[in-house]
Amino acid sequence: MTPFGQRLRALRAERGVAMKDMAKALGVSPAYLSALEHGHRGRPNRRFVHQVCQYFGIIWDEAEALQTLADRSHPRVTVDTAGLSPEATEFANLLADRIGELPEEELQTWSAVLRNLPGAGRR
Repeated sequence: MTPFGQRLRALRAERGVAMKDMAKALGVSPAYLSALEHGHRGRPNRRFVHQVCQYFGIIWDEAEALQTLADRSHPRVTVDTAGLSPEATEFANLLADRIGELPEEELQTWSAVLRNLPGAGRR
């Protein structure tokens, strides 16, 4: 599951919306929504996120937060370390090899560290 998929599922649950009803309203298939929620699809485009925000009446900060989750929800990430230090390249490779072994608490700690770095909002 991706961060966007997790939030999308929570929004539907909070509002008691069936997947098929939401899919019909957004002009997508229930299979697409299911794939998004389960992390089997890449990150949604901005237009789709905007449609979701309109559907649920989400505005301002919450809409921006949902877009940020979408931007950070690609299930297959590529890290380009060209031009960085050997340590950065090793770190990226170690992370790719071992991320599945990290305890959830460690993931949360490192995520918080990375989110709080200067310039963390840029892509």
